[in-house]
Amino acid sequence: METFSQFIFTISVTSFFTFQWLFHKVSPWMSIRISPGFLGLSDKQKVEWNSRTVSTLHALVVGIFCLYILLFDDAVNKDPVWGDPTLVKTNVAITTGYLISDLLLIFYYWKAIGDKFFVVHHLAALYAYYYVLGQGMLPYFANFRLLAEFSTPCVNQRLPKDLPTQHGKRCGHGPGIFYGACGRHARLLQPHVFCLRLRGVLPGALRRTSRMDLLQHLLGHHEHHVDAQDRPWLLQGVEGSTQEQSWQTS
Repeated sequence: METFSQFIFTISVTSFFTFQWLFHKVSPWMSIRISPGFLGLSDKQKVEWNSRTVSTLHALVVGIFCLYILLFDDAVNKDPVWGDPTLVKTNVAITTGYLISDLLLIFYYWKAIGDKFFVVHHLAALYAYYYVLGQGMLPYFANFRLLAEFSTPCVNQRLPKDLPTQHGKRCGHGPGIFYGACGRHARLLQPHVFCLRLRGVLPGALRRTSRMDLLQHLLGHHEHHVDAQDRPWLLQGVEGSTQEQSWQTS
């Protein structure tokens, strides 16, 4: 099987340059027109703002594509292990380009948005996507895990604690509550369904292979600890919705 097709490579490269363009050109241009208060932010805050904007756009595009595949891609849904991964590969290629773009921005603007955990997260995701793009492995599960992106726009609405409250206005409870609902599905319930479906399709012989045993162990460990890991993020999202915010039009 061909490792990487020219089409997938082209999608990834196009995605990389598109998200760079969105960060450097589109987000600042759009933000000034939507919220003139953007001009009053510090350079560090502008970098974080633009990073969140691009992250939200990526999450919406990939999330909607994931939902479409889950509902209408019969090949992948009927055979989660070896189903035709063409659409999933396209979606993962878009995410791959975004992750590489975001890694570049993280390293370049380390003082503003640098975070070693984001670096580890991105590298781990790229390692997994190598097998999806190169060998078409487990396309259903790759797509299913990407559904977690639906919680990203809500995560990006959490307000940094160092923002001044110029107008004393509060944002509504909507973003936090929506994040709690979305996050509960995407970050907490989804891994349980994921693991159940995985165990249901793995034949006995495949379960005995060392690589799949390791995969099952990791997934099982994640399944038992994800609640304790993600609950603080959900609570922070809800609590953050009540903070005073300064991202208002001046």
